[in-house]
Amino acid sequence: MNELDLLGPLASGAALGTAVLKATAEDFQVDEVLDIPLSGEGEHLWLWVEKRNLNTEEAARRLAKAAGVPLRTVSYAGLKDRQALTRQWFSLHLPGKADPELVAAENESLSILKRTRHQRKLQRGAHAANGFTLRLTQLVADHVALDARLEHLKVSGVPNYFGTQRFGYQGGNLVDARHWAERQALPEQRNVRSRLLSTARSYLFNRVLAARVTNGTWCRAQVGDLLAFTDSRSFFSAGEAECSDPRLAILDLHPTGPLWGEGDSPASGEAFALEQQMGLREAELATWLKKAGMAQERRILRLPISGLSWHYPEPDILQLEFVLPAGCFATVVVRELIDLVSAGQTDSSCVF
Repeated sequence: MNELDLLGPLASGAALGTAVLKATAEDFQVDEVLDIPLSGEGEHLWLWVEKRNLNTEEAARRLAKAAGVPLRTVSYAGLKDRQALTRQWFSLHLPGKADPELVAAENESLSILKRTRHQRKLQRGAHAANGFTLRLTQLVADHVALDARLEHLKVSGVPNYFGTQRFGYQGGNLVDARHWAERQALPEQRNVRSRLLSTARSYLFNRVLAARVTNGTWCRAQVGDLLAFTDSRSFFSAGEAECSDPRLAILDLHPTGPLWGEGDSPASGEAFALEQQMGLREAELATWLKKAGMAQERRILRLPISGLSWHYPEPDILQLEFVLPAGCFATVVVRELIDLVSAGQTDSSCVF
């Protein structure tokens, strides 16, 4: 299953060349942005952890084992890429206990950079954003064209697709979700159930977004749309006046798409018709999500890229730095620039 099947069309034009991403962990760096003042006291130990080529769940297991506490007492705000250098917060619930010795958790793939106490545990989704530093190596593309495309993305944003990581290797998670949806049954294991339901919702959202990229409405409001601010989960209906809101032009306010769940979409007009059409086209998945008791939610269709900057450390390297809201994918920014290939597969004979 290819990327276009899982995501959708590009919005900014054809890719401008090729490059490699993640040749090393340092080429894909992520820093969790957490806007929570920590008190320095309380029964929860918060840890600022640097991970290299290690996924979040394995890091949590390692911390739990070293601390001698059940895994359920270890919390984190979100999952981070395994093949990357990432820094994120974890919290351990230690009521009445001193800070444990955690040296057994540390090695070349995990380092604890900071630790402090707080009264509350770290909640899922508590982080406001993620900061990215990406190095695209073996770059074969014209710098002038890349610079122009990047300036465009600064003011236009990109379609807020769920990245291919959400769907597993070669879309395997989606294949499994369809298998369960055909039977209208749910896996018994909670983590598997959660992963596959999330996969199905993400795929349906991507299909709606792909249709709106195709018809050119992903980045502008229509009457009947449901609008949301970049960092808000609430939304409101768009009438004629709301479609002219100046905050749309500055990428502060956006049209949204559905995260499927119980009940009908609260959108109206053309947006509602499109979402209903997609629900009929993917009836098994849509019905499965409703029967699973998932709540109707919304996600912004347009992804603003904060603090976007770039330079070329070498002629064949492009380094990007930017910040994205939590739950958004850096790879959907990259795909609006170049095609990613495996190391050694770039075509150095291309002329740009």
